[in-house]
Amino acid sequence: MKIPDSTKVSPRRWSLDIWDVLIRLSLLILSLACLLPFLHVVAKSLSDDAYVIAQKVFLFPKGFTLEAYSKIFADASIIKSLYVSVIVTVLFTIIGMIVTICAAYPLSRPQLKGRTVITFLFVFTLYFGGGIIPDYLLVNSLGMLDTIWSLILPLSFSAFNLLILRSSIASSIPVSLEESARIDGAGHFRILISIVLPLSKPILATLSLFYAVGRWNAYQDALFYIKHNIDLRPLQLKLYYLVVQASESFQLEATSVQLSNPEVLKASVVVFATLPIICVYPFIQKYFVQGVMLGSVKG
Repeated sequence: MKIPDSTKVSPRRWSLDIWDVLIRLSLLILSLACLLPFLHVVAKSLSDDAYVIAQKVFLFPKGFTLEAYSKIFADASIIKSLYVSVIVTVLFTIIGMIVTICAAYPLSRPQLKGRTVITFLFVFTLYFGGGIIPDYLLVNSLGMLDTIWSLILPLSFSAFNLLILRSSIASSIPVSLEESARIDGAGHFRILISIVLPLSKPILATLSLFYAVGRWNAYQDALFYIKHNIDLRPLQLKLYYLVVQASESFQLEATSVQLSNPEVLKASVVVFATLPIICVYPFIQKYFVQGVMLGSVKG
C-alpha cells in the first residue's frame, strides 16, 4: 500500500541558530575567564621557584614540588588563622541564618500589620548606609575591637538575603497550609520549625552558602577591627598582608628557611584559602541548584 504524500514524515533539517551559538560562546569565554586564572595560580603553587621566576609556568606546573605547602603547614600562624576563619564563618552563617529566618517568616505572612513599612526600612538599607567611619565608631563604642565578635555581629545580617527568603516563603508556602496547622493547635514557632523550614531547604542552603562565602572571602573588617590581637587575624587578612608585603607575618616559627620567590608562597596560600570553601559546595550543590531556580517560569 502506497503512503500518501501528505502523511510522509519529512526528515528534520539541522538549522544553525546564531543566537544559540553566541550564547554558548559567551558562556564558554566567561567560564574560561574564571577557570584559567585559578589554574594558573595552582600551577605556580606546585612549580619550582626557578620556573616561576623565569615566568615559564602557565596552566601546568613545571618542576613539580610541594615545598610551598610544606612551608604553609610549618607556619603555626597560618594554621591558626585557618582555624579562626573556620570558626568565624560557621558562627557568622548560623547567626545570620537565624536572624534572617526570624525576620523573613513574619514579613511573609499577610496578617502582620505594617509589614510593608518594615520591609521598606530593610530595603532602604540596601541603598543608603552610614559608611566605614560610623561602623568603626559603633564597634569601638560597644567594646568589640580586637574581639572575635567584631568579625561576626556587624555583618551577620543581610537585607538582600532577607528579601529573597521572604519572597520564597510567601510564594512556595500557602497560607492555607498554615491555617490548617493553626486548626490543629500549632503556634508560630511550631509552624516555622515543622512546616516552613522543611519546605524551604533549597533556599536555606542557598542563603547559607551566600553567607559562608561572603564571610570567608571578607578581610576588610578584620583589617579595621583587629589591630593588636594578631591571634584573631583570619586567613584572608594573612593573605592580604602577604600580597602587600611578602614577609609580613610569614616568618616561620620553627625554622628560618624561606622560599626564594614569594610569588610561589602567594599562590600556595591562595589555593590553601580557596580549597575549604570549594570542598563544602558539593555537599549542598543539589539544594543550591533548586534554590537558585526558585521563582523561575515553568513551561
